[in-house]
Amino acid sequence: MLHIVGGGLLFWVSQVQEFAWFYPLMLLYVLCYLPTFSLSNALCFHHIEDTKRDFPRIRVWGTVAWILAGLLISWLKVEDQVLPFQIAATCSVLQGLYSLTLPATPPQKQKENLLQSLRGSEMQALFKDRSLVVMVVAIALICIPSSYYYSFVNPFLNEFGVTNAAGKMALGQITEIIFMLALPWFFVRWRLKYIIFVGLLTWGLRYGCFILGIHFHSEAWLMLGIGMHGLAYIFSMLSAQIYLDTRVPVHLRGTGQGFYSLLTLGIGVFIGSTIAGQTVSAHTLADHSHNWAQIWWLPTWFGVAVAFGFLYFFKGKQRA
Repeated sequence: MLHIVGGGLLFWVSQVQEFAWFYPLMLLYVLCYLPTFSLSNALCFHHIEDTKRDFPRIRVWGTVAWILAGLLISWLKVEDQVLPFQIAATCSVLQGLYSLTLPATPPQKQKENLLQSLRGSEMQALFKDRSLVVMVVAIALICIPSSYYYSFVNPFLNEFGVTNAAGKMALGQITEIIFMLALPWFFVRWRLKYIIFVGLLTWGLRYGCFILGIHFHSEAWLMLGIGMHGLAYIFSMLSAQIYLDTRVPVHLRGTGQGFYSLLTLGIGVFIGSTIAGQTVSAHTLADHSHNWAQIWWLPTWFGVAVAFGFLYFFKGKQRA
């Protein structure tokens, strides 16, 4: 139902002419769409036998679809038109209908209601775990530098003169596929602490590559920064998501994934997008171009600081 209603909202968005209508409609769409992340993940975790081994193999197809969407929009040359909204609206309705064919998954039986479960001893024990709290805080904070990527890398590439920017940004999703499929291998050999640390650190270092690309006027550095997206996202966001699922009680699996979505796609992105927007506005020049080198400094150092803060405060010794 969320996908079907969301499809209607997206098509409505493609018809409006004023921002006063555009913003609330997009907000309503996001409120419909984001819960589907936690719902689909909880459904997936319920049916697979080995989360660490099997989930990356399933989740990888979402990245494949992301690549195809970027290539399609780039090939059609409609980045500045409403057609992408209409394509997404159609896909959203189709996905809602497809969801009706998914395996039957009845709710987990609970002796307590949701509020009692959240206040119960199991959840209290989780939030007394210092390492888990440190991980949650680090993932929330890293949403600040990640917001710069999702909101402003495409206009940066276009302003820099990179041709076919949307298509070239798909390089980040290609490396995402590679590291997603390799993640079970790292789970066996590396401690969780170092997997997440590398991911967090990469979020910061990638913007350093953008700064070097500007300094040397080299597209190769820009492509390196884009290519680091896979390592950054999979080692931090996806690893934390899988780890959280292994820690929460089974009957609160959906709640745990909902909490993760609220933390990352909700609160984290809201704060990160606000800071990123203010940074870009502060470095907008009179001719409407931007001082991108100065813009990328903040997410570079912030990402590095979050990574080393996590490395210092996270004391968990468990292997992933």
